[in-house]
Amino acid sequence: MATNLSIDPALIERALEVSGERTKKAAVTKALEEFIARRKQKGLLALMGKLEWDAAYDYKSQRSRD
Repeated sequence: MATNLSIDPALIERALEVSGERTKKAAVTKALEEFIARRKQKGLLALMGKLEWDAAYDYKSQRSRD
C-alpha cells in the first residue's frame, strides 16, 4: 500500500543513522516494528502482579522427551 507521509527530515536522518538501514523505507519499517513490539511488552507488564500462580505446578513435567 503506497502512503505519502510528511516526516521530519531530521528524524529520518537520525533513524537511518541509528538503525543502520540503507533506505528510508527500511528505517521507517524497522521503527514501526520496534514501536509495536514495545507496546505489546507494555501490555504484558500491565499484568504483573495480577496473575495467580499455582505453586504446586510442575513445569518441568511438561518437558518430557518421549
